[in-house]
Amino acid sequence: MKKSILFFAILLTTLTSCKKDDKNNSESCYSNTYAQTLVYDGINREYVLYIPNSYDGTSAVPLMFNFHGFGGSASDYMQEADMRSLAEADTFILVYPQGGCLDGSPHWNACPNGGDNKSDADDFGFVELMINEISSQYNIDMERIYAAGYSNGGMMAYGLANYKSDLIAAVASVSGVMLDCIGPTSHPMPVVHLHGTSDGVLPYNGGSGWNSAQSTLDHWMNFNNTTTNPTVTDDNSGGMTIEHYVYDQGESLVSVEHYKYIGGDHVWFNSTFQGQNASELVWNFVSRYDINGLR
Repeated sequence: MKKSILFFAILLTTLTSCKKDDKNNSESCYSNTYAQTLVYDGINREYVLYIPNSYDGTSAVPLMFNFHGFGGSASDYMQEADMRSLAEADTFILVYPQGGCLDGSPHWNACPNGGDNKSDADDFGFVELMINEISSQYNIDMERIYAAGYSNGGMMAYGLANYKSDLIAAVASVSGVMLDCIGPTSHPMPVVHLHGTSDGVLPYNGGSGWNSAQSTLDHWMNFNNTTTNPTVTDDNSGGMTIEHYVYDQGESLVSVEHYKYIGGDHVWFNSTFQGQNASELVWNFVSRYDINGLR
């Protein structure tokens, strides 16, 4: 799928001025506070790690990745798509990784190296290295590693579902799409997709080379062998009308779910469905599963 220059100009809403990083001779165009650093492929890569006060190391806990959109920084995104109170309440470790800036803009490569990517950075390998590093320091339940993301970060979550399913138990995409590269997913994959019908960047119905929300849902419904006639509920008490579609009874009892924000824009949603904002909807969905299916 081709990426237009115009698209990335539209998405580049949080990009700060780029500067040279003399240490690794790569471009750094973000500013994170309290970031952890790993060296991968000779480049310094960052991630913001949140360890809840409720974690004491005695029991294995889930690991939740949340990927920012194109042009974003991890620490800013953590404020926007904040899951820290959920991590405290349910005791899981939370990671906001930082996309690389090898071509001047923070981004994620959601496909293997090729024309669908924005650079030659191996972000799948970076995620695997983060998992190895974090699990060497903390007691991680390796069957409960989840990936969520916004926009380009949602693409990354789908990329992990396709190409790193041996590590990932369930995924969530908010205002994102799945790219055309489809990998060898090794187990039924629970998916929740949140999308606004007035998204002007990644249109709900697709276009300009981007897949529609429904085509993404159809892929995972078919892969998981779920029902094709959804259970639908709606709620308009949280700021806008939101429709919830549930395609269930998939293999390993996984489901594919969709929250359709009527009139919703290209955002990480604050409007609530039955009292739950996007962060809560994402966590409450993925946490029902481990890598073997419904817990």
